[in-house]
Amino acid sequence: MGVRRDNVFSPNSVEKDRAILLAVLRILADRGWDTVLVDELQLCADDRADCYLSMARSPQALSVLGGLEREGRRMFNQPEGVANCQRSRLDTIMRQNRIPMPPKESAHGWWLKRGDAAAQTKADVVFCPDSEALAAARRDFLRRGITDFVVSAHVVGDLVKFYGVSNGFFRYFYPTDDGQSKFGDERRNGMAHHYPFSRESLQADVERLSHLAGVDVYGGDAIVDEYGHYFIIDFNDWPSFSRCREEAAGAIAQLAQQK
Repeated sequence: MGVRRDNVFSPNSVEKDRAILLAVLRILADRGWDTVLVDELQLCADDRADCYLSMARSPQALSVLGGLEREGRRMFNQPEGVANCQRSRLDTIMRQNRIPMPPKESAHGWWLKRGDAAAQTKADVVFCPDSEALAAARRDFLRRGITDFVVSAHVVGDLVKFYGVSNGFFRYFYPTDDGQSKFGDERRNGMAHHYPFSRESLQADVERLSHLAGVDVYGGDAIVDEYGHYFIIDFNDWPSFSRCREEAAGAIAQLAQQK
């Protein structure tokens, strides 16, 4: 059973998110599996399957999946792992386990990000060039009822977007090379210089983070500075894999068979 992400959790990516899930189900169907697709807000405890491939993020769907998981049903991403991808939880996990991430202080500004959920609108991730702008952005968050947020320093360097699956699949891309963007924030750092860095080290740290968070299918962003140091600035459950969809779909389908 493929559990489709609700549109509110796919800002500017509804069709891309749907496409990766359909691609996985198509591969499994070609291999003899019975497959079905359900929207996360329509999922109920009576929807029985041997394996759940879930992009769900709503509390309602995660609660249903949690009950099914306690019954022994196989699934990914697991509900607890999705909950751990909330920015405030993830920030704590990363700091406690020394995952490379931006410092708190900065000479180049800060990013204020909503901490209780993944970004649902452009206003949930705000660049603040100075402390006055940061204070104003915090006040705006509070006016919107967002009391859980994360502050991190802006790091100058190349933006790298990565995608992974827990069975060893890992790819990375430079968004400014192809121009794909969700909110346009990728342009903040300018065109990529393609600074040299250790791909193996980045993959190892990302895979360690996926294990700590408890998600099998994941993606995110990192900044690579001119010295080759990288800083993971975003990590989320089951992205669209839009730059490597068919290859990723094969890896995810293989993971389903392994489970």
